[in-house]
Amino acid sequence: MADRDPVPLPAEVRAKLAELELELSEGDITQKGYEKKRSKLIGAFFPQAPGMDPSMGQERRTPVTPSSSSRYHRRRSSGSRDERYRSDVHTEAVQAALAKHKERKMAVPMPSKRRSLVVQTSMDAYTPPDTSSGSEGEGQGDGDEEEGGDCEEEDGGGGGGTSSSREGSISMEHWISRAIHGTSSTTTTTSSTASSSSSSTRSGGSGAAGGRLADVLAQHVHISAHHHLRHHRPHHHHKTENHSAPPDVTGYTNSTANAATDGIQVERAPGAGTAAQRQTPKYGNAELMETGDGVPVSSRVSAKIQQLVNTLKRPKRPPLREFFVDDFEELLEVQQPDPNQPKAEGAQMVAMRGEQLGVVTNWPPSLEAALQRWGTISPKAPCLTTMDTNGKPLYVLTYGKLWSRSLKVAYNLLHKLGTKQEPLVRPGDRVALVFPNNDPAAFMTAFYGCLLAEVVPVPIEVPLTRKDAGSQQIGFLLGSCGVTVALTSDACHKGLPKSPTGEIPQFKGWPKVLWFVTESKHLSKPPRDWFPHIKDANQDTAYIEYKTCKDGSVLGVTVMRIAMLTHCQALTQSCSYTEAETIVNVLDFKKDVGLWHAVLTSVMNMMHVISIPYALMKVNPLSWIQKVCQYKAKVACVKSRDMHWALVAHRDQRDINLTSLRMLVVADGSNPWSISSCDAFLNVFQSKGLKPEVICPCASSPEALTVALRRPVEEGSTPPGRGVLSMQGLSHGVIRVDSEEKLSVLTLQDVGSVMPGAMMCAVKPEGVPQLCKADEIGEICVCTVATGTSYYGLAGMTKNTFEVFPTSNNGAPISEFPFTRTGLLGFIGPAGLIFVAGKMDGLMVVGGRRHNADDIVATALAVEPMKFVYRGRIAVFSITVLHDERIVVVAEQRPDSTEEDSFQWMSRVLQAIDGIHQVGVYCLALVPSNTLPKTPLGGIHLSETKQLFLEGALHPCNVLMCPHTCVTNLPKPRQKQPEIGPASVMVGNLVSGKRIAQASGRDLGQIEDNDQFLFLSEVLQWRAQTTPDHVLYTLLNSRGTIASSLTCVQLHKRAEKIAGMLAERGHLQDGDHVALVYPPGIDLIVAFYGCLYAGCVPITVRPPHPQNIATTLPTVKMIVEVSRSVCVMTTQLICKLLRSKEASAAVDVRTWPPVMDTDDLPKKKPPLLYKPSNPDTLAYLDFSVSTTGMLAGVKMSHTATSAFCRSIKLQCELYPSREVAICLDPYCGLGFVLWCLCSVYSGHQSILIPPSELEVNPALWLSAVSQYKVRDTFCSYSVMELCTKGLGLQTDSLKSRGLDLSRVRTCVVVAEERPRTALTQSFSKLFKDLGLHPRAVSTSFGCRVNLAICLQGTSGPDPTTVYVDMRALRHDRVRLVERGSPHSLPLMESGKILPGVRIIIANPETKGPMGESHLGEIWVHSGHNASGYFTVYGDEALQSDHFNSRLSFGDTQTVWARTGYLGFLRRTELTDASGERHDALYVVGALEEAMELRGMRYHPIDIETSVIRTHKSITECAVFTWTNLLVVVVELDGSEQEALDLVPLVTNVVLEEHYLIVGVVVVVDIGVIPINSRGEKQRMHLRDGFLADQLDPIYVAYNM
Repeated sequence: MADRDPVPLPAEVRAKLAELELELSEGDITQKGYEKKRSKLIGAFFPQAPGMDPSMGQERRTPVTPSSSSRYHRRRSSGSRDERYRSDVHTEAVQAALAKHKERKMAVPMPSKRRSLVVQTSMDAYTPPDTSSGSEGEGQGDGDEEEGGDCEEEDGGGGGGTSSSREGSISMEHWISRAIHGTSSTTTTTSSTASSSSSSTRSGGSGAAGGRLADVLAQHVHISAHHHLRHHRPHHHHKTENHSAPPDVTGYTNSTANAATDGIQVERAPGAGTAAQRQTPKYGNAELMETGDGVPVSSRVSAKIQQLVNTLKRPKRPPLREFFVDDFEELLEVQQPDPNQPKAEGAQMVAMRGEQLGVVTNWPPSLEAALQRWGTISPKAPCLTTMDTNGKPLYVLTYGKLWSRSLKVAYNLLHKLGTKQEPLVRPGDRVALVFPNNDPAAFMTAFYGCLLAEVVPVPIEVPLTRKDAGSQQIGFLLGSCGVTVALTSDACHKGLPKSPTGEIPQFKGWPKVLWFVTESKHLSKPPRDWFPHIKDANQDTAYIEYKTCKDGSVLGVTVMRIAMLTHCQALTQSCSYTEAETIVNVLDFKKDVGLWHAVLTSVMNMMHVISIPYALMKVNPLSWIQKVCQYKAKVACVKSRDMHWALVAHRDQRDINLTSLRMLVVADGSNPWSISSCDAFLNVFQSKGLKPEVICPCASSPEALTVALRRPVEEGSTPPGRGVLSMQGLSHGVIRVDSEEKLSVLTLQDVGSVMPGAMMCAVKPEGVPQLCKADEIGEICVCTVATGTSYYGLAGMTKNTFEVFPTSNNGAPISEFPFTRTGLLGFIGPAGLIFVAGKMDGLMVVGGRRHNADDIVATALAVEPMKFVYRGRIAVFSITVLHDERIVVVAEQRPDSTEEDSFQWMSRVLQAIDGIHQVGVYCLALVPSNTLPKTPLGGIHLSETKQLFLEGALHPCNVLMCPHTCVTNLPKPRQKQPEIGPASVMVGNLVSGKRIAQASGRDLGQIEDNDQFLFLSEVLQWRAQTTPDHVLYTLLNSRGTIASSLTCVQLHKRAEKIAGMLAERGHLQDGDHVALVYPPGIDLIVAFYGCLYAGCVPITVRPPHPQNIATTLPTVKMIVEVSRSVCVMTTQLICKLLRSKEASAAVDVRTWPPVMDTDDLPKKKPPLLYKPSNPDTLAYLDFSVSTTGMLAGVKMSHTATSAFCRSIKLQCELYPSREVAICLDPYCGLGFVLWCLCSVYSGHQSILIPPSELEVNPALWLSAVSQYKVRDTFCSYSVMELCTKGLGLQTDSLKSRGLDLSRVRTCVVVAEERPRTALTQSFSKLFKDLGLHPRAVSTSFGCRVNLAICLQGTSGPDPTTVYVDMRALRHDRVRLVERGSPHSLPLMESGKILPGVRIIIANPETKGPMGESHLGEIWVHSGHNASGYFTVYGDEALQSDHFNSRLSFGDTQTVWARTGYLGFLRRTELTDASGERHDALYVVGALEEAMELRGMRYHPIDIETSVIRTHKSITECAVFTWTNLLVVVVELDGSEQEALDLVPLVTNVVLEEHYLIVGVVVVVDIGVIPINSRGEKQRMHLRDGFLADQLDPIYVAYNM
């Protein structure tokens, strides 16, 4: 088929084919669709041989010589890679680096994704590959491309590039690389080797590397996904085919057998597998593992975690030696320079001078003068020819027309805007020029009109929508320049977005501007006598060019008229421009090289510019070459991307002849990656008359204008320079020609020499501008008239950039004239040639080494010639986390890529970047195609992308974080110091120089009448006799009305009946245990006292939740069994519930003890009430589930119960005349005591408000407090949170309804944790308007061994808050800091110590007493301590340790109970009621919850607080550890698309604030984190649910 050439195709078919090529290359249609459409087009011209594949299968099989292959075979080798970055040497280096990695076998656990998240990108959503569906529906159309398109790349963001067919591209690359490296003469090489390599390699890559990779991939891909069918979501029937969900792992597993056996997972019983099965490391099938508690689990999640642990065990980078001290001993490692790293050794460089700027006699004195001259003496000479999208000349602007129209614009600007007295625009004012890329004529007219009117033009991009990326910053520039008028063309004005009234809306961040259309027909003619004043070029500002900085801010670089003219002269001299030359321009004519050559210098020399609009380039990438031939142009201005596109589209066009071209200016020649395009272009077009010396790369910057330019030389003079430099050396800022390590090199081409009339040097990039050594890379600076002079309106930045005085070693400036920084990194090489290695803007300093973003983009793109990245759109930037920059790579993935592809690509990119740059990537994110913010010309808007990433608004579809490999500067793990032992000196109450931390509440004092009773049952009988009608309890319903109430005598009578019922029906002995399963209310209280009257031991149990029996009933059953209850008392309703179908599904109902309902009690009362004899016998059992999920029951004796009530009575000053509102759960701890016991003991009235009623009516509790004029109220954190969230916006309406909280003295939160300062403060603030005194809100503290240790009473000082250093706490130290200092943590005192309670702080390990303000375990000694755990197992050791501990030295006699909480005591300046100084107790957290990581102690709540703060969509968070990995679970309130945004943010904040690396981030729905009735998170339940894979997470990310 190679003989098709003679049949000429008609032009329109050729054009259509070219269009198809472009569609394919841009990824708009599939390969299959392309082939189908192509064969249709060609089919009409080639009679098809029977049985032949119409889709060009043939060419691929025949060995083709390059000449014919170039026509069909090389279909758009552009790859999806942006071609700035194409370099075959680099591609091979990358493949070699990957092959090296292959031996290391890296296993990356793939994240788990919820099905709904996968669908967006997985193959399911697209046509299955095996059906031969046409691609008509698949074309993406041009809808998403603005004028300006998608492929232009701008500021290093990585846009551009076009993707190609797999087969063609590889052979093309191979062929070009052969040609470049000259392995053999071009005519004889056949590309058969290349095509064979392309077919054998699934991943592309050339030559041998390809073959090796194929093996890697064979192991890499076919690991089938397996699923657990989730039982509780029956409607998710997952299919078990390959693509239905993300596979488990993309590791290179050792055995391929693994992949085969990996179907649906079978839960194997422990010990089932044979020994042989055990030996292979199975990543896919979860091997049986044990959780931290030694419970075997077999689950997908655990397998991944295990895999992650294994991966992390791999040796890391060498550890670093030195540290800097961050405040104190929390030492962050600081990068020490490696003694072997390359250092600059050369002599100090010498500044280079360019040749003299020769003044030619007929050079005009200013550009306006030049325009006037040409406009009057040769008005017919063509100045500018514009093309339409078909490549036909649209319009020719002559010098005469340009002159007359510019005059018109100038006149109208000055005289027709505003009034005669108050003109809107005066000379020197700034005006915006808003012109589209396809209308250079209108732009040129407006620009020169401004120059003639002495108005300063500010050319900007056309704003397409109201919130274009970066348009706000442009608006800021216009505002700061004081722009009030915007010049634009008719067509553009019509195309701007309009409001319904037809006005152009104000763009975001823009000042108010008047739009002024510059078309001649809209302007009035200047009068005969009006003439602009044409001066010689002076120091006035000529124009302002905008520049976007690394951070996205836009600056205006002002260029003076003299600088503009001098620059044109320098360009004329170095390019040897002559009058009437023709120049083809493809560049943007509004700024940079395009503006300088095609708008300014061209007019100075009366040249003819052929302007190729961007839209034409997209349709016909060869258009510029065709125009060069057609017009016999001498000069062309292009970017490397235009050369690349031309290469790709070039089809042996017979008529191409480039001999006329004497200079091809490559505008981005300073980008190191432009060299491969230049070489390849020359290689192909040399046969078309292109002379090698014609290619002239140049370097430029907005500040310094043209920095350097390779001159078009005579034939046979010195060839251009090349430098093959070691990237390792460059990263240390030194120039080393690479010799041995061929993998990581950067090949640079020179950009010519210094401009005429300029002086150049390179200075150190940071610090004082000191000259570099000869072998050192620095920032290039130039000293010449022809540069910008300032950043408009920014004096400070101007000084640093435009007024630099480079100094030599001895500190003396090298010149009296200021230099301008160019923003380019490079060096001056041999023979005065200038080499540029990168931009300052793209510089990332990681661990003391410098990397250039462009180089990393190039490496990432070289990984896959298999077109994973959509149109080569990759952004690379760095973010600062934990005192160092971290590299982030964001890429758009092709719409049809699978999860498998993306993970494979990600893991290979990590390896490639590590192999070539020796630097770790912190985060790799993939986003759907076309979603990254664009610059006006379609490149990636880098700073917006970074901003979105940091705000959590990027919405990636895949994320891989690698903090474990990148973050090498964590503090050293802490080594525990041996603590002070018993041998240390203890004098009096001092321990090693500190007062011993001990404190006590006041004495219980003298006994009052009701205190003489030892038993509560006796107190109740006494009250029923003395004050029978006194109301003790009032229960409110959700409407706030009284549901029921109890007087002393009613309670006594009903309790008697219950006692009778227990004796009669239950036949109970005294001392039997009875479970009371009641809703919060009065029945519970009655039943409790009934048990006391019958001599039984009551246990209060929370009833099962009717909507959630499956999870709540087993707990009830467990408590009943563990407490050895012989019968259950409850209401009729719950009785039915316990016997229901749902109940029997959850537990075995046959094993319940007898259940009695107490709704209808017997009439007769018992013969006589039980009178306990020994006060130390059990009064009741208190069962509670701790936050770690342990069920613990404690024994409360009659003595302890009475002492407890007495202590509370004294602290809160409770008397029969008092009313107390209680909104708590009455099942355990202080909540139960306040609900059931205190009123009977003290005689006050308790207003009972069941917390569940607040869900219906959040204002219930506070209304009751206000209505009953209550002075003391008790609530839980969950109640307080409900009020804060539910009533936040209603305070005004509550106030108008008369809600008044001014009488409240104490509002106590009953808790068993560190006080939640943030919540109590926001509650106080919120209800301050309703009269709540901020000092009224306080907390209590209790635990299992003592149900209430502290409780803020009525008298005594207000609770205090201190700020401690969170870092010191991790080392078990207390360091007080000022409020608001970094790492500070507010701790609120947990209320006053109750009467009769003594506290000491002891070391939990050595049991020695601690000094004051030292962190230790809180030990308590009091009459109301519980007397021990009640367990079935009778764990005596634990019992004696927790309830009967003694200090190891000091006071070794007292028996203490250990609370299990860490805290400290601090003597304050305040005084107690007794006049003593007040000791405040601060609770830090439970020992059993604290996590030991890196030798330090972390409290989960601190990490959770940081995480919740990091993104508005995180509503709740819980953390736990598993096998030393920190797992963070976050609840997402938002769309599932936001799930992946949270992964980097969570990882960053935990690193930054806690110096910990998160191992796993789990994103779940709201309400997944279990919370108990006290509002505490059940982190261990959560952990078990996670490991058993029961959370149904939205996304699970495993950080590497």
